[in-house]
Amino acid sequence: MQERLVDRRPEVPADQLVAQMVPPPMFDEVGFDTYIPDPNEPSQAAAVAAGRAFAGKVAAIHKASHKKSLFGKKKPAQGAGLYLDGGFGVGKTHLLASIFHSAPAPKSFGTFGELTNLVGALGFSNAVERLSANSVLCIDEFELDDPGDTMLVSRLLTELSAAGVSIAATSNTLPGQLGEGRFAAQDFLREIKKLGSIFEAVRVDGPDYRHRDLPPAPEPSSPEQLADRAAVTPGATLDDFDALLRHLSTLHPSRYGALIDGVPAVLISGVHPVTDQAVALRLVVLADRLYDAGTPVTVSGAKLDEIFSQEMLDGGYRKKYLRAISRLLALSRFEVAA
Repeated sequence: MQERLVDRRPEVPADQLVAQMVPPPMFDEVGFDTYIPDPNEPSQAAAVAAGRAFAGKVAAIHKASHKKSLFGKKKPAQGAGLYLDGGFGVGKTHLLASIFHSAPAPKSFGTFGELTNLVGALGFSNAVERLSANSVLCIDEFELDDPGDTMLVSRLLTELSAAGVSIAATSNTLPGQLGEGRFAAQDFLREIKKLGSIFEAVRVDGPDYRHRDLPPAPEPSSPEQLADRAAVTPGATLDDFDALLRHLSTLHPSRYGALIDGVPAVLISGVHPVTDQAVALRLVVLADRLYDAGTPVTVSGAKLDEIFSQEMLDGGYRKKYLRAISRLLALSRFEVAA
């Protein structure tokens, strides 16, 4: 019988969420030496140097924060902050993972969504307690999509920084511009400024490496081709697009990684443009987890670069949707080439 993602209902105990906060497998072996700067993009070499310097600060601050004075444990040093800003596919995650690998344990790495999910699962105080021993917290794709998340993360990072935890983050938006054009609430803007003051911002320029020398989005398979491919790929899953989207709505996003765990290829039939924002954002999380796992994706129906409607792409979550398209295209090309 053909395996399907919709038949899976994974459970992830909350106490495992912190332990799972590590870079995706594709970044297990990366380091500053394996990042090859584009000679035409001087900001990339500068970003590598900034990452190395920051990693040195992390180690020094962590060591100082855990020294004891003659009168007991002294107040921890303030954590440092580094913010890698740039477009899609310029190697920001590579540099962030390099910082993580260079830092002393304990340490954590996760996307912004995974961090907010962690706080939701553990509770704020418990999350602060578990993360306060870290030398560094690395946050990939730092995004602030609503005032609630903004204030939650601002408070979290403020407390962790005061506890001596250094913060490294990547995003496609400079700290002072987070949330710009989406909300005008004074409280929101005040929190944005507070966050911006934590980080030293470093720009990383360059073309999206996932699109370099690659063809446009591949033509979708036919339903028959998709079924045949699923039948000859042991462990592959084949799902109807709408049924999969409904299933995602029944799972907490923190479970999406477990949903695809061990699946060698994901095949989806009947893909069409998504017009509902809540559905689209769940699809973004799934795309992120598929990309983290390097799971090939093959579809029938619409092309993957048409998966979000133009109205969605013109809205406030444009960058999220473009990132998801970029990642799904990379995964679909990998499958086609396999």
